Amino acid sequence: MPELKRLHSGHAPAVLAFELANRAYFAASVSDRGDEFYDRFADRYSALLVEQEAGISAFYVLVAEDGSVLGRFNLYDIADGTAELGYRVAQHVAGRGVATATVRELCRLAAARHGLRTLRAGTSRANAASQRVLTKAGFVPVGPADPAALGGKPGTWYQRDLVLQR
Repeated sequence: MPELKRLHSGHAPAVLAFELANRAYFAASVSDRGDEFYDRFADRYSALLVEQEAGISAFYVLVAEDGSVLGRFNLYDIADGTAELGYRVAQHVAGRGVATATVRELCRLAAARHGLRTLRAGTSRANAASQRVLTKAGFVPVGPADPAALGGKPGTWYQRDLVLQR
């Protein structure tokens, strides 16, 4: 059974393998991160861990039983009870409910572990799969997203108000 885990330094090789294996798949729906992202992956990864330690962001990976990464699920720009959600799943598990189930779990963790009350997520108009995930996970469209926030693509902001489940 895949497990959602908080990102740590030991995940770096599996995260890089995930990013490289799915690069073309991701680039079909979101802007490609570019060669520099991969060339400087170790530096960027270290910076993410520092950001997480500072409480600015919280990064998670969905890890398969074999240790491979099936997805990345991130809370960033955490401030005043609000954060932005970003996620991506491996092509071989896409369309199977993995993203929806994990986004729901991250919403629970966002409230319980991080004390968040609201999550926002932007998606391009062309990314119908992401729109379905967000809607199924309880997000509602709240307005247009600046294309600069979505790699130059027009899109929509979605939002979910969180309730702490006891």
